[in-house]
Amino acid sequence: MATRAVSDGLNERQRALAFATILLAFVMDVADSTIVNTALPAIQQGLGASDRAMQWVVSGYFLTFAVLLVVGGRLGDLFGYARMFAIGVAAFSIASLACGLASGPTTLAVARLAQGAAAAIMAPQGVALIQLLYSPSERIGRLAAFGVIGGLAAIGGPVLGGLLIQLNPLDLGWRSVFLINLPFGVLALVAGRMLLPPGRSGHALRIDAPGSLLLFAALGTLLLPLIEGRSAGWPWWMGGLALMSAGLWWGFWRYERSRRARLGSALIEPSLFEDRSFRIGLAATGAFAVASGGFLLTFSVTLQRGLGYSPVDVALLHMPFGLGVMAGISQIGRKALPVHGRRVPIMGAMLMALGCAATGLAVHVAVPGVVIGALLLMAGIGMGTLSGPLGPITLSRVDRNHAGVAGAMHKTMQQIGGAMGTALIATIYFSMTGDHWPPVTAFLIATLAVAADLLAIALLLTRLPKRLFD
Repeated sequence: MATRAVSDGLNERQRALAFATILLAFVMDVADSTIVNTALPAIQQGLGASDRAMQWVVSGYFLTFAVLLVVGGRLGDLFGYARMFAIGVAAFSIASLACGLASGPTTLAVARLAQGAAAAIMAPQGVALIQLLYSPSERIGRLAAFGVIGGLAAIGGPVLGGLLIQLNPLDLGWRSVFLINLPFGVLALVAGRMLLPPGRSGHALRIDAPGSLLLFAALGTLLLPLIEGRSAGWPWWMGGLALMSAGLWWGFWRYERSRRARLGSALIEPSLFEDRSFRIGLAATGAFAVASGGFLLTFSVTLQRGLGYSPVDVALLHMPFGLGVMAGISQIGRKALPVHGRRVPIMGAMLMALGCAATGLAVHVAVPGVVIGALLLMAGIGMGTLSGPLGPITLSRVDRNHAGVAGAMHKTMQQIGGAMGTALIATIYFSMTGDHWPPVTAFLIATLAVAADLLAIALLLTRLPKRLFD
């Protein structure tokens, strides 16, 4: 539980500037999770990297972010939100510099792991600071803005990446997609030190280091066979790692339940899973992140490898997708959810599945870009109509005493799904292209896998209560 709001000591202009500072860091974090998608072919060519190395460059960010997100929130509770915000922004900027200066694929992958870890320190402080800056009624609009801007930033990442590759500022090539963070990081750091209020939790929970290590091991042993298996020829020990991952997940769950009973503090809150809306919403969130992460990655690569699009053309094609996401989140999903309940995200999942599969077919037969753009608009509307309601649905019946950890668990599941999507869908895609299938054919198969995932989400959401918000 955070300390009392400090907004009484700040005028409206000061609060607006503080909120803008938080948003700046939030956009840096979200955009950086997808900005490399458009730049991957240029990175691969520049560093002579394998497809496997590129999967680590994308998935590594999600991996450390997912594992350390709750830890980052706890650090803010213990040492102060503004202080940890500044540390997170500084570390994120340094890691971005390391990415931009990377001399090889291994160096870049390690720098991306560090970047994800820094984002896990930076990101949780924003939500906590909003609680200090605004009253409960004022927070609703501010958090809704996070949803809209987050969706746009996720789509805007590939757009910005494509433009930077095409414009090639200062002859930096692909390195500019990482170095662009430096001026914004410095701005966020200076503004944060000047504008953000001090504050920390009055009842900070303990940091769960063993739980974090178990979660990292469970995720790592799950991702390693997916990313390394194809290039290694799928040796028998890859299956052993998968079985080990299952055992580690079981051990993680048992440890968390035990720790919660003994100490009253754990990385997750097991009692939350007694609520059906939370269980289903969390599962749907992870599955959605698998679909969206896998689709965006393979789409950007295919347009350049398979159809010969330039990075700026790829960037332009992402724009209708972004417009669709914005419309789905801000207009359709937000307004329809209180009236139509679970039918809204179900229809969103089905529409996104249709749009993604149709886009895969359109790319396969090389239709004009304007047709692909129209299909992406449809897929984006479906994406926004699905993703916008998932957060409110997941947290709709959560006890307020567990609101903070429930929100962190929801965000963590997004990152786990993102890591799984870029590993699983990309493995399907790169396996086919590695066996000399045309990239457009591999993309079609990948989009069918994405569509199947989304239809499974729609089926899962039918198990939600008819009345979501009692």
